[in-house]
Amino acid sequence: MLHTFLIILAVLALLSIIFEEVTHLNKAKTTLFLGCVSWVALFMAAGGGEHTELVAHELNENLLEIATLWLFLMSTMTFVAYLNAKGMIQIMVQKIFPQRVSVRMLMIQVALFALVLSAFCDNVTATLVSLGLLTTFKLDKQMRRRMAVLIIFAVNSGGVALITGDVTTLMIFLSGHVHISELLILFIPAAASVFLLAILFSMNARGEVSTTPINRAYQPVDIAIAAIFFITIIMTMVLNVLFGIPPVLTFLTGLSVMFLVGHTIRSDKEETKILEYIRQVEYDTLLFFLGILLLVGMLKEIGTLELLTEVYAMHDPNISNFVTGMGSAILDNVPLTAALLKAEPVLSTPEWLGLTYAVGVGGSLLVIGSAAGIIAMSKVKELTFVTYLKYVPSLLLSYVVGYALTLLIAYQFYG
Repeated sequence: MLHTFLIILAVLALLSIIFEEVTHLNKAKTTLFLGCVSWVALFMAAGGGEHTELVAHELNENLLEIATLWLFLMSTMTFVAYLNAKGMIQIMVQKIFPQRVSVRMLMIQVALFALVLSAFCDNVTATLVSLGLLTTFKLDKQMRRRMAVLIIFAVNSGGVALITGDVTTLMIFLSGHVHISELLILFIPAAASVFLLAILFSMNARGEVSTTPINRAYQPVDIAIAAIFFITIIMTMVLNVLFGIPPVLTFLTGLSVMFLVGHTIRSDKEETKILEYIRQVEYDTLLFFLGILLLVGMLKEIGTLELLTEVYAMHDPNISNFVTGMGSAILDNVPLTAALLKAEPVLSTPEWLGLTYAVGVGGSLLVIGSAAGIIAMSKVKELTFVTYLKYVPSLLLSYVVGYALTLLIAYQFYG
């Protein structure tokens, strides 16, 4: 009875996201409310004693994961908000992209930019920076929405080939099932599927777009902070690989350096202005993450994810991997991957690579299926759960092609 009630709460949360435009209830608030209620129900049903302690332990673990993500998001978004407000991202775009470019060519360039960037830094940073590019071009609502969907797919695809790009890739690597040299071949199907989606989206695109002229003056301190941001991204990768330092710790260190530099160079009045950029962080995004992760943690607590691993073992691994990837569009791919790894399935190298691609890219099929999608939905007002659905056929085709290429190449090399 309790499990049924909790699953109903999760379904209600999903419906609140889908029908946000109809109900006019903010999805961040509804998911947070239902996520909290689900854990309250778990505590009330525990009945005290050891069961209550167990639920409390699971909640603490869930909150630790959420806090880590929150702090990481806060530090990354503060950097991006500052650089965006100072026009530094727009200036970078003007250096990289031509002033006038066809819409078709822009789609391909933005897709490749997001793909490569997400391979070397986290999905959150790659999404925020890539979405920042869109603000520099004069795009209509439909094209901006299409570009945002393309960025989501490209960011999720780019992360699968390197352990620095996606948490699930790192988890499978650390479990000893794949080597870095084996993961690198995933960049081929990832790039091919992103290129295919860019072609599909650009078929009806016409005309040219131009960048928004930047007349904003910037100071040496702005260049310094941009450099700190870039160095922080590089050091996040290096320190994580060499010493296993969590990315959140490196990014918080970089953020503290940013504040110290600002305090040293600027006056107190100017320093206050720098600190005000933190308030530009979209807290609805953070609340949405909190609600979603509370609900996913609850589903993990009641054994729903373990049930999925049992279903996984009943079918051919290549089919199970494909379906698992689609399932990650609804359930967070991190606990889903953790549950699968805990079940210790016996897979060959091509099958492990197929799973890596599937759980990394499959979340793109729904806007709520990945961190990139949730961030994009909060940043691009034209992008909602419902409007995203019209792109699912193209996304599914690109996902199928990418997964098929993964198996083809993997079996060619390691079969």
